[in-house]
Amino acid sequence: MMKTLTVFKHSLADTAPSNSWSAPLKALWYDGKGDWNTAHALVDQLNDQAAAHVHAYLHRVEGDQWNANYWYGRAKQPPFEGSLAQEWEALVQSFL
Repeated sequence: MMKTLTVFKHSLADTAPSNSWSAPLKALWYDGKGDWNTAHALVDQLNDQAAAHVHAYLHRVEGDQWNANYWYGRAKQPPFEGSLAQEWEALVQSFL
C-alpha cells in the first residue's frame, strides 16, 4: 500500500496502477499520467462521495467549472481554491 505522495508520484512511471487501489485513486493515477479519459471513466458511474470529489476535480481540469461545481456539491466539498496541481496532491493524499 502506498504511504506517501512521493511514492505515489514515482508509481506514475509504472505501466498500470495497483489493482489494490480504489477507483478514485486509480483515476488520479491516470490523470497524473495525462490520461483524462481513463481517469474520468473510472469515476463517471460511481455514486460515492470520494468518486464525486475526483469527478469534480477532473471537470475542473477539463475547464468545465459549472460541471465541476455540480460534482463538488455531490461530494459535499467546497470548490477547491488552489491550483490543479495542489488539488491533485491533496486528493491523492486523502486516499493514501
